[in-house]
Amino acid sequence: MKIIDLFKEGKQVISYEVFPPKTSAGIESVKVATEEIAKLNPGFISVTYGASGGTSDYTVDIASNIQKAYNVTSLAHLTCVTSNKETIINQLEKLRDNNIENILALRGDLPEDMEKFRSRDYNYASDLMKDINSFGDFCIGGACYPEGHVESERLIDDIETLKNKVNMGCEFFITQMFFDNNILYNFLYKLRDAGISVPVIAGIMPVTNPKQIKRITELSGTHLPQRFKTIVDKFGHNPKAMAQAGIAYATEQIIDLYANGVNGIHVYTMNKPEIARRINNNLSEIVNN
Repeated sequence: MKIIDLFKEGKQVISYEVFPPKTSAGIESVKVATEEIAKLNPGFISVTYGASGGTSDYTVDIASNIQKAYNVTSLAHLTCVTSNKETIINQLEKLRDNNIENILALRGDLPEDMEKFRSRDYNYASDLMKDINSFGDFCIGGACYPEGHVESERLIDDIETLKNKVNMGCEFFITQMFFDNNILYNFLYKLRDAGISVPVIAGIMPVTNPKQIKRITELSGTHLPQRFKTIVDKFGHNPKAMAQAGIAYATEQIIDLYANGVNGIHVYTMNKPEIARRINNNLSEIVNN
């Protein structure tokens, strides 16, 4: 099923992200995680892809297994920053041959040895989207950044980039994680004001370990509300308490988002099915109410 069709049905959609292992030794643990998450009957499960393409085969295998074994729609990530057109076409053929209809098209993080890729075929995610659109009948998703991309000086420039992505075939967006819903609401208003009407799925990260915070802020510059900081300061020393508090905070975010008309939620699970299960249980009477 194409993800865009989920939103045409007018339902509240909750989905989850998993990431492939770096080596074959970890593939079974990821499959166990996806099996547990699939039991929750999500709208879809997304599978990430290393910026250098190092996990590309695992991405296809896991995404294919999600659909074949559990009859759940999968969304395969595809990055292009270090790939040439031939590599991308080969990956698209693999996805097509495995009946994977949905692709999240991303540039990917710039590697430290970027000088080696100066003469590359893809500079932006929109370049990749254009080629996917030309290749065949995929439903294309893209990333968006409610607080602005870390490499962009102005949010208005980001919005112009998103308009270009839509012009290149992007049918929905998934946001980077955020911890203040008002930031998303302001962002959505600006998107709609700019004429961007495709569905925007809110990306939610349940923080269950305070070490996640440092990495999140370093990579993305995400704003941390004082209320969230207070929770981390109070419970961060106790792993079980922090997990419970982090999941509760994420649940409150999701409830508020649903109440305010955001019908798509994407939860970054860090391959921990217990996180998905607990959030799903917290929303048992809310989703599709």
